[in-house]
Amino acid sequence: MDQQPPADQVPSGDGRGTPTCYRHPDRETGVRCTRCERPICPECMISASVGFQCPDCVRQGSGTGHHPAASMPRTLAGGRVAADPRLITKILLGINLAVFLAVWVTGRDQSWLSDDLMLLGRAWDSTPPPGSVEGVAEGQWYRLVTSMFLHQEVMHIAFNMLGLWWLGGPLEAALGRARYLSLYLLSGLAGSALTYWIAAPNQGSLGASGAVFGLLGATAVMMRRMNYDMRPVLVLLALNLLFTFTWGGIAWEAHVGGLIAGTVIAIGMVHAPREHRTAVQYGTCALVLVAVLGIVLARTASLT
Repeated sequence: MDQQPPADQVPSGDGRGTPTCYRHPDRETGVRCTRCERPICPECMISASVGFQCPDCVRQGSGTGHHPAASMPRTLAGGRVAADPRLITKILLGINLAVFLAVWVTGRDQSWLSDDLMLLGRAWDSTPPPGSVEGVAEGQWYRLVTSMFLHQEVMHIAFNMLGLWWLGGPLEAALGRARYLSLYLLSGLAGSALTYWIAAPNQGSLGASGAVFGLLGATAVMMRRMNYDMRPVLVLLALNLLFTFTWGGIAWEAHVGGLIAGTVIAIGMVHAPREHRTAVQYGTCALVLVAVLGIVLARTASLT
């Protein structure tokens, strides 16, 4: 959750239900390999000229004499299949944990690092005194990004990092590294922008949950695309929104902004037509970024 800082291989399925991935028997899926027809989950789906193939079929077909570029394994969204499908997720986790430790070393609640990195619209009604803390409206736009990696409380970072690990890994495997990273960062930025626009200018905000809510929205889109049972993710989403609007000290604007951005980007990622896939995917990302910049510019103009 984004917070306001404290005041001080196995055939799958039995034919009766949804089949499960032949490589990951614990994962239900409605998608099958177009060559062998075994069920495959998003992590095992490799984009082919028609539909998706499993890793075994891709390896067996790699020596057919086709041009390497034409037979290069691709993820569901068209990204390259990586040896480590969770690398970016691990890096993001590491950055968040490193910043958290740095804040604790420098004093936690009274940390100058937290003061310098949190999202803050404007700290002063007039010209700030020399050496004082300033906000986004006073030119410190970096706060829109740095606040996404900043946490102060153990429970705060624990919930966000668990969400990042559970949601991020499957999404990274399905989208590919570059697309996944774009989704994460833009969702977090959208959460920061909506907070900057709506919240009081002098109310600080911090946390990765704008980005995590973006991953949650993208997970819902991905599950719908794969014909999965939507009930678990919808229940999870409903519970998270309930906590967002009933617990005190939560910047709900970051959650909503991240959720909207992540959902929009994921729709562009997984429903883009194959012949124009890259253009549609990154065009969607560009549109979200333009919307974020527009919100930030408009809010800044109203505060200066």
